[in-house]
Amino acid sequence: MLNISALEKLVHELSRLPGIGPKTAQRLAYHILRSKDGYVERLSDSLVRIRAEVHTCVKCFNYTDTHECKFCRDIHRTDDSLCVVEEPSDIMKVESSGAFRGRYHVLHGVISPLDGINAQDLKIKELIARIDAGLRSEGPKIKEVILALDADLEGDTTILYLAKLLQGKEVRLSRLAHGVPIGSDIEFIDDRTLGQALENRVEL
Repeated sequence: MLNISALEKLVHELSRLPGIGPKTAQRLAYHILRSKDGYVERLSDSLVRIRAEVHTCVKCFNYTDTHECKFCRDIHRTDDSLCVVEEPSDIMKVESSGAFRGRYHVLHGVISPLDGINAQDLKIKELIARIDAGLRSEGPKIKEVILALDADLEGDTTILYLAKLLQGKEVRLSRLAHGVPIGSDIEFIDDRTLGQALENRVEL
């Protein structure tokens, strides 16, 4: 790269984004540098606005620019089921399935000691408070909590931790089923996924 401080700084900041490596960051930086018609100014304005206007929902901790997000405001959704996700972006993945019409709770991460993320760093205390409020009739009664977390070590650790916290409460606890993806070939399925599929098999 040319010894240009401003350009190197931009590449460095872009490379810190998830999924963006040094080469991709460099391509993006050069693209921004070549852009015309006020693109840089619009990009800069968008970054300033998102920092100033977007915050977390007071109920579920999804991102919103209002007091409550659209899912918490929606009167047509049911209050008795709560889907717990890792990040706000996961909500749209669940929504795209069209199979869930309840409420959400965003943890903003999963337990990962290697990354320095503990239970206290997540929105777990707020999750328990929402459930307890319903049990005390101070809020909507939550009958089921669906843990829609990734099927990896961190996700499993978080699920086990939450299961222990919710043990004994009058709430059904479930997690997403794992198994063979639709349209896939068993020949190419890894052992862990196939094992989960056998454990979660359904009767015909």
